[in-house]
Amino acid sequence: MLKKVKIYSDGAARGNPDGPGGYGAVLQYTDSAGTLHEKELSEGFVKTTNNRMELLGVIAALECLRVPCEVDVYSDSKYVVSAFNENWVGNWQKNGWKTASKQPVKNKELWERLLAAMHPHTVHYHWVKGHAGHPENERCDTLATTAADAAGEKGQDTGPR
Repeated sequence: MLKKVKIYSDGAARGNPDGPGGYGAVLQYTDSAGTLHEKELSEGFVKTTNNRMELLGVIAALECLRVPCEVDVYSDSKYVVSAFNENWVGNWQKNGWKTASKQPVKNKELWERLLAAMHPHTVHYHWVKGHAGHPENERCDTLATTAADAAGEKGQDTGPR
């Protein structure tokens, strides 16, 4: 039986598309004794976009998992959630990483990294309304904005754009 893990994730960018940004993620797992285990992740980048941060939050969290798990991902990013729930990713792959309008898919390298991080897990995506009082989403938003603000203060490029 697969371990059940919940991932909450959010991304933020200040001055999208060329300002600082960050992601925040919270992983939750309840063991067989009923004890809740949590891990927080966050990282900031000097020049990035909101969509890249939304993707990186989920990627970073999935990359922490060391055994196959059943994962529920909760995000306020329709970009991320709809890509799987509406099969955008499958269509992009089938069309050579082109959108329905025949344009190259943005952030292709991150989508490919996310697909790799999802393997060998069973992943379900759930959309939550942002800034609506959802405790874990608010927590992730705080992690993401704090990381973005810290990256902006550094003034150096520390990661992918």
